[in-house]
Amino acid sequence: MKSNNKPLFAVILITSLFFLWGFALNLNPILIPHLKKACQLTDTQSAFIDSASYIAYFLFAIPAGKFMKRFGYKGGIIFGLMMFAIGAFLFYPAAETRSFVFFLAALFIIASGLTFLETAANPYMTVLGDPATGTQRLNFAQSFNGLAAFLAPAIGGRFILSGKEFNTDTQSGLSPAEIDSFLQQEAASVQLPFIVIGIVVLLVAIFLWRTHLPEIKEDDSLESKGSILKEKNLIQGVLAQFFYVGAQVCISSFFIRFCGYVVGINEVSAAYYLSGALLGFMIGRFAGTFFMRFIAPPKLLAAYTIIVILLLLVAVFTSGMFTIYALTAVQFFLSIMFPTIFALSVRGLGSKTKDGSSLVIMSIVGGAVFPVIMGAVSDISNIQIAYIVPAICLFMVLYFAIKNIKIENLKLTAAH
Repeated sequence: MKSNNKPLFAVILITSLFFLWGFALNLNPILIPHLKKACQLTDTQSAFIDSASYIAYFLFAIPAGKFMKRFGYKGGIIFGLMMFAIGAFLFYPAAETRSFVFFLAALFIIASGLTFLETAANPYMTVLGDPATGTQRLNFAQSFNGLAAFLAPAIGGRFILSGKEFNTDTQSGLSPAEIDSFLQQEAASVQLPFIVIGIVVLLVAIFLWRTHLPEIKEDDSLESKGSILKEKNLIQGVLAQFFYVGAQVCISSFFIRFCGYVVGINEVSAAYYLSGALLGFMIGRFAGTFFMRFIAPPKLLAAYTIIVILLLLVAVFTSGMFTIYALTAVQFFLSIMFPTIFALSVRGLGSKTKDGSSLVIMSIVGGAVFPVIMGAVSDISNIQIAYIVPAICLFMVLYFAIKNIKIENLKLTAAH
């Protein structure tokens, strides 16, 4: 495949990156209850699955940018895909040894690769074709991120979760050898799915390597004047994104545990409920983009945040299936938050935009912090009470939305 490739093929390949990182990250809510059982973990310990993934964004956001400045965006994408594939293949020996630390290392390697993909994919999509239609291409590609979020829990739940409970009652009639055999079978269920993921990622890397992609020429002639840390609105936006991502990850990651605790839904069925919730997230992103034609983005962000906080309080303080429906509805209203906070944060930065964007991407580390806090609250009380943690986080998002309430027009250019 030489340089005479049609741009459409390049667009398809870059669009696949949005799907791949969306799929990988949205397997975490499946892995959390699964490895909690297979590796016999507490809620706090299982939350480190998210920490291993999201800490990579903090550590590699800036190095990824520097790598691509040195080797080009195409080189960075291929390097990221190779890391992704290596991490996926490492799930096989991790399952063989049933080592939670090994699993965390594999997840960290995957997420490090995803950081490279996210750093490159958004700007790349805007240059693959007519600049006038760059935003439309980006929105199209981001829809596949939402599609992956919907499919990952359904597919992961089908091929990874067994639906078998493993508590004190079920253990009482088993010998130590039978317990070990059961746990080993549980751990082994991740091996084939992640081998398949690794192979798919490798194939995408090979196609990209053999496909001509235009290099992105960046203008370094404009120098930023003054410290980026003096940009008050940016810093507030970084904090808002930190708390938002933390809340989003908490809400999704413990959803299956919540369903089991509150109404006794088994893990496989709960995975389908989660998939439906994330379908709402995808629909919500399209609906939110439409609503922003009539409602200023900060006002919509504030309204959605208030609704999410109220729905979370319903989930915490009521009972029965109504709590599940409330928690499912949350995803629709979370959908616009990441791109809206991102766009508001970097608005008006001029030559500082690139540095500001890096800081906002680094704030994704909130997904590494708050699930651990939520897990600790769950271990002290229960998983239903622990959902107060994301509700509290979202007050920072509401504050940021109110601070920017006078902004009328905004161009959404990023998604996670």
